[in-house]
Amino acid sequence: MNTRIRRTAVTLAAAAVLPLALSACSDSSGDSAKSDSSPKASASASDDGMTGSGSTTSADQPFGAACSGVPTSGAGSFDGMAKDPVATAASNNPALSTLVAAVKKAGLVDTLNNAQNITVFAPTNDAFAKIPKATLDKVLNDKAQLTKILTYHVVGQKLAPADLAKGSFDTLEKSKLTTSGSGESYTVNGSAKVVCGNVKTANATVYIIDSVLMPTS
Repeated sequence: MNTRIRRTAVTLAAAAVLPLALSACSDSSGDSAKSDSSPKASASASDDGMTGSGSTTSADQPFGAACSGVPTSGAGSFDGMAKDPVATAASNNPALSTLVAAVKKAGLVDTLNNAQNITVFAPTNDAFAKIPKATLDKVLNDKAQLTKILTYHVVGQKLAPADLAKGSFDTLEKSKLTTSGSGESYTVNGSAKVVCGNVKTANATVYIIDSVLMPTS
């Protein structure tokens, strides 16, 4: 009788311990799975974030030797110009004062400021200075011819630097201009060099060039 009681007690004790042991194994396995997966997920998210951030930043930067002459703060800085439509933004850049005067004389300020998603190839003061004074004065006093020249510098779509590698684009003047180059070196119509490119304004991307473009017709 005592032997039977002891065997029963041992059986009951084993039955009680077995579920506890299985439960402990299950908890340990679950914790292990969590610790394995969590760092991987975290690392993956971190890698994706860094990659995305890097590519966006490089694509948005102005480039070119003349960019160093742009004010570092105020309305004429890159940040300042990004807040204004293109004609207004150009008026705050001292290197574009001749262009701005021509735009005003042609009555194109509102046209440029109200346009959406355009690209402007903006000649510097030095670019206009390459034109003999008598010729420049004649153009500035001929509104139709001046409008024709200025609208030839405007493309009706936003162009990223990569688009300039080898392109042909319709201008607002209705004829085409061509671009070529790579990296941070681009030319327009084979001769005008981009000296400060990928400048953002509220409604346009601006490429500042060292020569005035002339329509072929």
